[in-house]
Amino acid sequence: MNTLPKQNLHGRDSQLVEQEGKRQDLGFGTKLNDTYSRLVNKDGSFNVAHKNGTFWDRLNLYNRLITMTWPHFLGWVLAFYLLANGFFAGIYVLAGAEYLQSTSDQSFYGPFWKAFFFSSQTLTTVGYGHIAPTSFLSSIIAAFESMMGLLSFALVTGLLYGRFSRPSAHIKFSQRAVFAPYLDVNGWMFRVINARSNQLINVQVEVTMSRMELKADGDHYRKYYPLALERTKVTFFPTNWTLVHPITRESPLHGCTPDDLAKSDTEFLILLRAMDDTFSQEVHRRYSYRYDEILWGHKFRPMFDNSQQSMLNLDLDKLDETEEVALN
Repeated sequence: MNTLPKQNLHGRDSQLVEQEGKRQDLGFGTKLNDTYSRLVNKDGSFNVAHKNGTFWDRLNLYNRLITMTWPHFLGWVLAFYLLANGFFAGIYVLAGAEYLQSTSDQSFYGPFWKAFFFSSQTLTTVGYGHIAPTSFLSSIIAAFESMMGLLSFALVTGLLYGRFSRPSAHIKFSQRAVFAPYLDVNGWMFRVINARSNQLINVQVEVTMSRMELKADGDHYRKYYPLALERTKVTFFPTNWTLVHPITRESPLHGCTPDDLAKSDTEFLILLRAMDDTFSQEVHRRYSYRYDEILWGHKFRPMFDNSQQSMLNLDLDKLDETEEVALN
């Protein structure tokens, strides 16, 4: 009869399990190489690429169309419109462009363009009427194209609505973090601001430091340290917010130098959450600072513009302005 192995008398196994349960991990794991590569890109995306996945998993069409920039989205819509009309124009020409009757063929530059403009009118269901199919085959093609036009424009309309109704946080981070004096110690700091005029409430921030460390057996592994901030939440966010991690004796940054951060490939991972008052939905933003994106012995300059006394003005161009200062 098989029995489970007995626990080690000294409790070594249970201690290892307990230590593993307490280990911080953001989802990147510890078995990462120690070469220069950031975990979170500046745009908030993860610096991770999947290999050997299926084509449809890599394509992820809906997500791409919703999250891509507006110029790219409009460019793809225009490309689809032109390709669809070109495709059907070719079919009309093969079926016989002479079966597309028009009031004046002299206004077109050949049968293809007459078929192309008839296709655009059919695809969009505009139907000016000065071009019409006169054969059974061309009528079938036109009927099929009009159905495809209704379906495709319904999809594009849904994508447009999804893009407009999708809440997103336009939070701007300072390009660099700083090591600056803070009260009677030093602090690691960065600054954020809501670049839009909408209101964000209950803004919360989490910061985790990631660095490579050496095990007793000589192997490198990545370890994560949650950084205690001066404050992690503000109820209102109308102005800029400088987030501070005080470097006390309990801080994992205590006694660190720029060389220490460089050798350990240190990166600071940031997650910001807030409630968007416009959509009444939660929005989030990811960001990161690497060791070479930190200014030592600098502090942020004020962003306030006092030219108008009746209103508090913020100059967003001053978000990254710093000045040198002696560390404690």
